[in-house]
Amino acid sequence: MNMPLLDNDVLRSFVAIAEHGTFTSAAKAVHRTPSALSMQIKQLERNLGKTLFVREPRRVTLTAEGEVLLDYGRRLLRLNEEAVQYFVSPTLEGKVGIGTSDDVGTRILPEVLAEFARSYPAVLVDVVVGSSKQNLARLDAGELDMTLVTVADEGRIPRGEVVHEEPLVWAGREGSSAYQRSPLPIAMAHEGCAWRRMTLRTLDKAGIPYRIAYTCEHCSGQEAAMLADLAVAPFPQSLIRPPLKEVVGDTLPQIGFYQLALVRRGSNPLNDALASHVKEAFQGLR
Repeated sequence: MNMPLLDNDVLRSFVAIAEHGTFTSAAKAVHRTPSALSMQIKQLERNLGKTLFVREPRRVTLTAEGEVLLDYGRRLLRLNEEAVQYFVSPTLEGKVGIGTSDDVGTRILPEVLAEFARSYPAVLVDVVVGSSKQNLARLDAGELDMTLVTVADEGRIPRGEVVHEEPLVWAGREGSSAYQRSPLPIAMAHEGCAWRRMTLRTLDKAGIPYRIAYTCEHCSGQEAAMLADLAVAPFPQSLIRPPLKEVVGDTLPQIGFYQLALVRRGSNPLNDALASHVKEAFQGLR
């Protein structure tokens, strides 16, 4: 029995539709017409014998089978790009420095660095962990080539390119009682943290009394305060893992969304290559 082959152009269209939510927006991203994308997806569904999208009036959403194919599709496209780069890309050598906070460093960068090393084994990547403010200062001083920074100020145009957005939610230990105390005990980073400004502004607006019970620059320190049930903390939804959980209470206001932006000092083949890998990694989280 001959198995159907997955065409990279079709997979690229499929991933674009899944990420943009509409055929029209996806068509602009891949430079095709919506009708051409529709024909590609219909043929793909016939080849696989599965329905991949639920068509709604204003958008499309993935079925369970579509979610599975999305993961395969992203990996196949990355592997295809990696194989092509190996043979046709110019050999890159040198050193590139990237700044990041500890949460992004532990969650995203291992995958990024592994793939980048396979594509460009002669390049040394220097990772500097610090706050957004510290890393922006290093970038402006010429010590870094790029850095990931947290953006939380409403209406503020960030430096760089936004590569990720997600909710900032309340987190605490499973079975926590900290969120029921008054004033509300919270664990925060130090002054200058965008999450801190965003959270305190939300609490002040809601008129909720609070006290900063624990401060630490790193997420691991804030996690320790939550695990001891000393406080709750604002945390990215994707970072919450057992025994921590998202805390939802009638008195806790929604904090809102925060963004991560990639700020670069300049453009050259080496920096462009690493920036491309970073942006692809965040696209895989959506």
